[in-house]
Amino acid sequence: MQGCNDDAGLPEIHFYRANEKPYGVFSNLYRRPIVFEGREYPTSEHAYQAGKAAKESVREWILSAPSPSLVAMAAHGLYTWDIVPDWSKVKFDRMRGVLRAKFTQHQDLRELLLSTGDARLVESAKTDNPVNRLWGEVNGKGKNMLGVLLMELRSELRSKSVQSKSNTKPNGKSRAHSLSGMAIVELAC
Repeated sequence: MQGCNDDAGLPEIHFYRANEKPYGVFSNLYRRPIVFEGREYPTSEHAYQAGKAAKESVREWILSAPSPSLVAMAAHGLYTWDIVPDWSKVKFDRMRGVLRAKFTQHQDLRELLLSTGDARLVESAKTDNPVNRLWGEVNGKGKNMLGVLLMELRSELRSKSVQSKSNTKPNGKSRAHSLSGMAIVELAC
């Protein structure tokens, strides 16, 4: 869903449900496996929420939920003693890493993210609660941290794409550097 941000004059792209075309892929509930911290997860929501539990048994219980939305619900319901210390301080860095994994491991997702140009990306929730106002917006109010982190990643990927193009020979192949007889290839992601 596209709209317009009246304040900045930039277009807005709103997303929420994983099955919405085409921008539902920005939802953490979108079913696309990622490898994060050496483990494969069925969705980015699984990878993110796995970092919240302090105990391995609680983590595995969360991850055993039958759907991504139930993974989120299980993690939101943890007792404070089951949550890793300083979760509120580390959760944004974890989400940043999870999103980086998702959008660098899947070229089609990366291309869609880059195709949004300079549009403001907004996770638009309908239900008003603290979680939805933190990660998205409800009726135009909220921190929209998922959108902010996606825009940050988009900028990072765009600059890496520009760097990659400047390191490409006219025939389209990457330049390789030799170090002690080993070839080191610079990749965009």
